[in-house]
Amino acid sequence: MRPVYLDNNATTRADPAVVAAMLPFFSDQFGNASSSHAFGSEVAGALRAARKSLQALLGAAFDHEIVFTSGGTESDNAAILSALETQSERDEIVTAAVEHPAILSLVEYLRDRRGIKVHLIGVDAAGCLDLDAYKRAIGPRTAIASVMWANNETGTLFPIAELAQLAHECGALFHTDAVQAVGKLPIDLKAISVDMLSLSGHKLHGPKGIGALYVRKGTPFAPLVRGGPQERRRRGGTENVTGIVGLGKAAELAAVHLADEQTRVRALRDHLEQGIIETIGHCAVLGDLDHRLPNTSNIAFQHLEGEPIVMRLNQAGIAASLGSACASGSIEPSHVLRAMNVPPDLLRGAVRFSLSRDNTIDDVERVLQVLPEIVGRLRETSPSWLQHRSSQSAETLRPTELTQ
Repeated sequence: MRPVYLDNNATTRADPAVVAAMLPFFSDQFGNASSSHAFGSEVAGALRAARKSLQALLGAAFDHEIVFTSGGTESDNAAILSALETQSERDEIVTAAVEHPAILSLVEYLRDRRGIKVHLIGVDAAGCLDLDAYKRAIGPRTAIASVMWANNETGTLFPIAELAQLAHECGALFHTDAVQAVGKLPIDLKAISVDMLSLSGHKLHGPKGIGALYVRKGTPFAPLVRGGPQERRRRGGTENVTGIVGLGKAAELAAVHLADEQTRVRALRDHLEQGIIETIGHCAVLGDLDHRLPNTSNIAFQHLEGEPIVMRLNQAGIAASLGSACASGSIEPSHVLRAMNVPPDLLRGAVRFSLSRDNTIDDVERVLQVLPEIVGRLRETSPSWLQHRSSQSAETLRPTELTQ
């Protein structure tokens, strides 16, 4: 029985067409794009084609608005540090409490080491941003507001167009970490006034170690990596040609499969959720159910730990993930779920299932076949669950006892 992979928000399988597009650039087309001879110009042409593919996927106005990087983390860092360097009179950052560590680790460092004031905006129970708090935080000293397009754990979407407009009204730049959104949602940067946007190749069936930062024409920008004239002097160093070619091909394929993400993949996700709720029960789907990524489902199982569920799924050949991080040898609830104030009886029992265009109905049915037994066995030995069931029984009996 083939393995079932439902951890696509962590990474995706590189599409075979992506691998095929990359292979010649390891051997036959090995030139340096900066060289003036035929070997270099051939490679430079491939880089231009990849840039145009990303431009098309993002709806960017110009291909030179795309700056190739090593991935989402570098792109996030470059955007925020550039905003601070190019606006020395501004020393505040506004971001969300549920951001990826690529953002949160950096702003924590800037706060502690450089005295930058950081406004962490909270979310509600569905993971939606507190807009009133965001409006209060934005001001004349804000260098940049950075809010993710879609949350990696719950899939909850944020109102990027509105947030960007509010930032601009205060003269601040706006950046979005769109690592989880690109390739899953239609994006038109000509219609949304985002200044900078981060993406990563391995989240859309491209290779690891390659990403991009969209920098809108006219946005002030200071490079994070200084060196040669590559990327219009916005990111020094010889280009990762194979990675860029792979990312370009992945972007091209993502545009083709975008409708599939919105329809078939969404239907598979919904079928999975409905099956789990109906056959297992005592669980909750976390996040904004009306505004989220079409592939993502974060389900919390009442009075259970998510870790043994994921481990037993793995033993059954099914890959899913926790919304948790390992700290001091123990599994702690993720900062995202804590920010959402998920109830204590659900907080530790969250499991994230994230699908892709590679998944089929057979994959979903396999999970629905295996998961009820896993959860049932774990509940048989869970003190928290047994105590919960006992209290429910007592509550059921109490009215009868009172009438006797």
